[in-house]
Amino acid sequence: MEDVLDLYQQPYDANCPLVCMDETSKQLIGETRVPLPPTPGAPARTDYEYERLGVASIFMFTEPLANRRWVPVTDQRTAVDWALRVRELLDTHYPDAERIRLVMDNLNTHSKASLYKAFPAEEARRLAQRLDIHYTPKHGSWLNIAEIELRVLSVQCLTRRIPHMDPLTREVAAWETRRNQDTDAKVDWQFSIDNARTKLKRLYPQFQT
Repeated sequence: MEDVLDLYQQPYDANCPLVCMDETSKQLIGETRVPLPPTPGAPARTDYEYERLGVASIFMFTEPLANRRWVPVTDQRTAVDWALRVRELLDTHYPDAERIRLVMDNLNTHSKASLYKAFPAEEARRLAQRLDIHYTPKHGSWLNIAEIELRVLSVQCLTRRIPHMDPLTREVAAWETRRNQDTDAKVDWQFSIDNARTKLKRLYPQFQT
């Protein structure tokens, strides 16, 4: 926990940016009946029945200090999918950064080993050398700023029924653009190591003095 909190207190470094990563899924849902549009005095109405059309995966990469987000949408989220997104993060979005400090939860696909499942050893090693990975502790996903951004995305963009990948991808991309352009959309992280040692004292080992 303190490792991640220490990262959040460090100043901006373009050569070694701090990026938080998380992922979620979105159930693709179709209508079984045509929704009724709003009329004077009555809101739009949707039938309670629906059709399940699969599940899409959403990756959230955010650089809090630069107010940047990249939100790719995929069909699934395997180790190879994660590795492909990380390569794009490194080579396309941060080609000039020497290393990226990557904060994420300790899911089994979130490791440098996944790079070796997706790419030849030489390529996997090249990518791995540019990653400085920092895991949030077990039951500590709230420490990941990317989780906050996913919550904002869900509330602002994903609350309605979306039937297919194409409209989902377009809407997520539009949200990403709008939020990146909003100078007031930064996450103002205030919880520090000192706060943790005081408010979460029960989680620390106890020593006899």
